[in-house]
Amino acid sequence: MRNILLTISYDGTDFCGWQRQEKQGKESERTVQGEIEKVLHKIHKQKVDLHGSGRTDSGVHAFGQAANFFSPIDSIPAKNYIKALNTFLPQDIRILDAKEVEQDFDSRFSATSRIYRYFISFDEAISANNSRFVWHVRNYKPNLERLNHFCSCLKGEIDCASFAASGDESVSTNRYIDNAEFFIQKDIFGNDLLVFQIEANAFLWKMVRTLTGTLINLDKFDAPQDSMEKILIAKDRTKAGVTAPPTGLFLYKICFDGIRRHV
Repeated sequence: MRNILLTISYDGTDFCGWQRQEKQGKESERTVQGEIEKVLHKIHKQKVDLHGSGRTDSGVHAFGQAANFFSPIDSIPAKNYIKALNTFLPQDIRILDAKEVEQDFDSRFSATSRIYRYFISFDEAISANNSRFVWHVRNYKPNLERLNHFCSCLKGEIDCASFAASGDESVSTNRYIDNAEFFIQKDIFGNDLLVFQIEANAFLWKMVRTLTGTLINLDKFDAPQDSMEKILIAKDRTKAGVTAPPTGLFLYKICFDGIRRHV
């Protein structure tokens, strides 16, 4: 049995998240994991489980999701899984890379950090090409200096309870954040997009979207400079801002070469 690691991109708009959902032994919703496992079954003529590095919610996208599976076939070179899977997968899922890894490798437990990017348009109108992939915030001109000041407290071991959605089942709300920052990036049409990037060992349910919504509102309404610190200290979700929509959120990269911290 070979352990194969996939790098996966997907447009999450029409998926009910990453994780397979079953009811009475049958898939009840369209999911990314479910679609890939169907093709793995077709190739291997038997059930094959795919282990993702983490879950993404309904409507959330990925540039670089990581997932591994064990293949009982020795004759297929690992790279050939790229073409084999893409041939049968729907167009809103693409396999970008495939390679063999050690037997004890696990996409979730071997990961040392996850990087997310959230894309925001602040133009008067957005192009149709961007409408599925950005949060359109009207009547807003971002102040990068102020936004990154608010981000400055998001570093190190932090209790992120203020940004946990109701129903989060995590044992601990502590997370280790490596960095968080805003920057401007041009899209392929030359339009400016505001990007929020955050890297951490793991995230609470809807944490990135809540952070994004909170930070944008603090900047948009010219909040006092110590506002973000006060929200963190409160450990109270009601003190934070709105949860940004899933539209602009991308799982950007999974890192395996850093320091392994608690989950």
